[in-house]
Amino acid sequence: MAAIIVGLLLWMARDSVRPFIVGLLFVYLLDPPVRWLVRRGIRRTLAILIVYVVGITAFVVFLALTLAPLLNEILRFVTDFPKLAADLDTQLKRLGDFYQHLQIPAAIREWIDGVIAGFGQGGSGGGGLDLSFLLPVLTGASSLLGLVFGYLILPVWVAYLVKDKVTLVGQFDQSLPRTWRFDTWAIIKTVEHDFGQWVRGQLILGVVVGVFTFIGLLILSQLVDPIFGRYAVLLSIIAGVLELVPIIGPIISAVPAVLLAATAGPAAVIAALLLYTLVQQIENNFFVPKIQGDAIQLHPAAVIFAIIVGGALAGLIGAILALPMTAAFRDVVRYLFRRLSPDEPGALAASLEPIGMGPSHAWTDA
Repeated sequence: MAAIIVGLLLWMARDSVRPFIVGLLFVYLLDPPVRWLVRRGIRRTLAILIVYVVGITAFVVFLALTLAPLLNEILRFVTDFPKLAADLDTQLKRLGDFYQHLQIPAAIREWIDGVIAGFGQGGSGGGGLDLSFLLPVLTGASSLLGLVFGYLILPVWVAYLVKDKVTLVGQFDQSLPRTWRFDTWAIIKTVEHDFGQWVRGQLILGVVVGVFTFIGLLILSQLVDPIFGRYAVLLSIIAGVLELVPIIGPIISAVPAVLLAATAGPAAVIAALLLYTLVQQIENNFFVPKIQGDAIQLHPAAVIFAIIVGGALAGLIGAILALPMTAAFRDVVRYLFRRLSPDEPGALAASLEPIGMGPSHAWTDA
């Protein structure tokens, strides 16, 4: 009952809790280097200070390298917007003229006209594409801006948690009944394993996608049209950040690039689509298997369902965290089924290996 009450209170205050969820992710990212320094004889407080200094320095260097070009491109886009809109309108008129002169059977032309009309009406008819399912994810981004003050206290809160983590974990362990300890820690380590691989993997993949997109845009600016180079930093940062949202994120990140390319003509649009498709294929076939491993493997239908539900419940943060939460829930259910099936000790032992818990302890505390 107490857990239900606490859960309801957290849900009612979910807008205020989001910064602390992000803070827990930072705790997970900062704790490994802190523990590495502590094992080498450095006091924990000093180790936290060193990690903070290194992290802040890296962040400042990143801003120094990207902030000025990013702001310049944003200002350039604002200045160029009237011309870009006019160029896009011109290209659409040319495309319309080309379509009108095509020799297409009347039935097919009517169907295409219906599709275009339905798309222009937001997918209300004529077979148009309904993008309303993206609204929970997109609107969540604006709500994050209102939490800026909550995020300002995160460094202090995270520092306290990292500093006292050993004590807090010890107190939690001692509070558990002896017969619950093994299963409790097995479940915690299962969730930690899934979240850990996802957090590290997504950060690396975001950087990889951003860098590859930036390089590709520079190449296209030389080979196809200079429009790609004018906004290369902005588009690559968008691609890297939206990489956090699986499946839907890469699609959304390609939209501004395609719209900008449309101002230059059909060849630029095709080039943009090919670039973003190529980057995603390289990522999915070469980097994801090596970085993510097999910790989070869900059917694409389950991934889309989880993202939409997460976005509807908690906005952008919910959409981003939906995948690791679903994978963790799946693995916890698997563990509990095997734990409650004493006739399959081999299956239980196999489920414990990835999280580093020896199978010989599986039944001793029960």
